[in-house]
Amino acid sequence: MAEVTKKATRESYGEALTALAEQYPELVVLDADLAAATKTGIFKKAYPERFFDCGIAEENMMGVAAGLAASGMIPFASSFAMFAAGRAYEIVRNSIGYPHLNVKIGATHAGISVGEDGATHQCNEDIALMRTIPGMTVIVPCDDVEAKAAVEAAIRYNGPVYLRFGRLAVPVLNDPETYQFTWGKGVTLREGNDVTIAATGLMVCEAVEAAKTLAGEGISVRVLNIHTIKPLDEELICQAARETGKIVTVEEHSIIGGLGSAVAECVAEHCPVPVKKIGIRDEFGHSGPAVALLKEFGLCAENIVRTVRSIM
Repeated sequence: MAEVTKKATRESYGEALTALAEQYPELVVLDADLAAATKTGIFKKAYPERFFDCGIAEENMMGVAAGLAASGMIPFASSFAMFAAGRAYEIVRNSIGYPHLNVKIGATHAGISVGEDGATHQCNEDIALMRTIPGMTVIVPCDDVEAKAAVEAAIRYNGPVYLRFGRLAVPVLNDPETYQFTWGKGVTLREGNDVTIAATGLMVCEAVEAAKTLAGEGISVRVLNIHTIKPLDEELICQAARETGKIVTVEEHSIIGGLGSAVAECVAEHCPVPVKKIGIRDEFGHSGPAVALLKEFGLCAENIVRTVRSIM
């Protein structure tokens, strides 16, 4: 069997910006002294005149991005999720969200898989924060192919977008020759009738692996890749709820305010079924190897399998 290709979506982010720069001359990139880590350094090397290092001043960077957007540019403001969504929240809300400016926020190093950087850098609250800003789109791509497609889709969309990328290399699930990113629409990766697993980001691969294991036990699992948390694909979620009767959500984020909350809100209003949320519970992370932390916090195929068994 061929070895599965792995790549961090933060690398996909830097490569996509660079590949699209010639096609979109209004595209500019901002960073907060983290270009090597966010991979915007790739863009900086190719287009230095369109790259702005704002230093360790994330709030100011968001204000600069707002000004550039108001001047007709398409700025991508880049930093770690903890700083882009956390430290700069007020500026994102008031200077970007409130006037509904065309700013794209590239937030890398999200979630527990930041690993050894520890709890202060493991942002498990950013989706919840960004979801609450009126008019903000929230996208969490699952792999290299989807990340690059999401970047171009964000450029084409007129309005604020929060793009969440990871530090950890993850398997490439999608075929670059056939994949199409549809704004606000989830993707059905596996059909099933007994239960639905709705996953996002690097948990999509784990959900697929869990579904394969459960299929061997006679449990038919539908797997949904929900790459756009807001706006949520309510039609797809409700169809799955009606046809499978129960949903398990999986995310590398707090179970409060993220994908699980969005799905639960949707089905509670339109088609009530049991929803079980897998994610970071009401706690902080801690320093450790990324893969070990994911398993410790139950963000792995094995725990998804156990959870599905428990609700069948």
